[in-house]
Amino acid sequence: METIIIILFVLGYLAITLEHNLKIDKMIPALAMMSLLWAVIALNHMPVFEVNTELQELEGGSLEAILLHHLGKTAEILVFLLGAMTIVEIIDYFDGFSTIKSFIKTRKKKSLLWIIATLAFILSAIIDNLTATIVLITILQKIIKERELRLWFAGIIIIAANAGGAWSPIGDVTTTMLWIANKVTAAVLIEHVLVPSIVCYAIPTFLASRMSVFKGEIDVVEGDDDKPKSKYGATMFYLGLGMIIFVPIFKTITHLPPYVGMMLSLAVVAAFAEVYSNRKFSISEVSTGSEVHDGSHYSPVHKALSKIELPSILFFLGILMAVAAMESLGMLYHFAGTLNETVPGMGTELHSTKISDLVVLILGAGSAVIDNVPLVAASIGMFQVGTDEPAWHFIAYSAGTGGSMLIIGSAAGVVAMGMEKIDFFWYFKKIAWLALVGFLAGAAVFILIRNFILNV
Repeated sequence: METIIIILFVLGYLAITLEHNLKIDKMIPALAMMSLLWAVIALNHMPVFEVNTELQELEGGSLEAILLHHLGKTAEILVFLLGAMTIVEIIDYFDGFSTIKSFIKTRKKKSLLWIIATLAFILSAIIDNLTATIVLITILQKIIKERELRLWFAGIIIIAANAGGAWSPIGDVTTTMLWIANKVTAAVLIEHVLVPSIVCYAIPTFLASRMSVFKGEIDVVEGDDDKPKSKYGATMFYLGLGMIIFVPIFKTITHLPPYVGMMLSLAVVAAFAEVYSNRKFSISEVSTGSEVHDGSHYSPVHKALSKIELPSILFFLGILMAVAAMESLGMLYHFAGTLNETVPGMGTELHSTKISDLVVLILGAGSAVIDNVPLVAASIGMFQVGTDEPAWHFIAYSAGTGGSMLIIGSAAGVVAMGMEKIDFFWYFKKIAWLALVGFLAGAAVFILIRNFILNV
């Protein structure tokens, strides 16, 4: 039966990876894979285990108990993401992201490159790398007429956004997963990964700034779009970012799961949004009719909730529960042991389990080809080392930044590809080497800091 489980998992994985070729949303194979894996386990009465520091068979072999356990852990991530996505959509409702354009005063291409890259790095750490990429490319489309130049800027944005998401517990889905799973804490993650992430984005940006394409000045396009659509835009922008940043602080103070803090932040942002829209609102109300941006017919909260990417949420549900099925059978646990015995040990001994640096680097390179969410989910199931062990921080860095090496290797790259119609081979030829240099440089800095400065 384990062979059937592996075949189903591999086929589902391939369907997710080949999403663009098959023209099928990756949500579909993820949900199908999850359902079939658990069905095979149930129909064949396969033993399920609780994986902690060792395999422990559940009393009575209760499949329902282990399924409910994994669903609860997955729900924590999904509810957290729903809250963050809603806050971002509320900010967008008030056109709050137009505030970012006020930071762009220069016409020099080189200076603009550093401003855009730095904004991508900082914003992605707060509102996630996907949203940061969308916001900044939208701004670029308003200020740069030359498409070829915008493609170069977009490539650097992808690298910087992925680097920015890697060091923040709220900056990327994979770091959020590690944080919620208690594999990392916010403060120690930042301590270990911030500097390598800065190196990962700064070196490619520096190398790009020396190229001829970033010499000279741009002709800034001015138009009606520069006018703010709401007088509350800046207020909601800073309030939204502030409340998202508040979430790790809330967790540190209360020791409650992160989704609780995110729900509080959403409640605060939603309350201000409702006050500014000057209307009462029931979250259970379903409205129909024409869309009015000023809020006379729609609550901003209702509008934000209607724009949430539910296919992405369902994809995460499918892939995380599918990986949980493999974990519950003990397959990931045994695979991790085999992997660490096979790959040369370049890492350090961690609680009698050695996670090779080479394994983590391969994981990062793999995230450029395969979605990093299932890779990190599998890592959580495979490696049984303690909270804030350097291996988890290295995994956060590698999985977060490795995807920049291919345009299809990260959510930021895929959305940029769609917005600017970036050709896969153009990116591979022009940008991939910059991403590779940044990835390896950041990894080298991480290892140096770990071994010689933090001495862990």
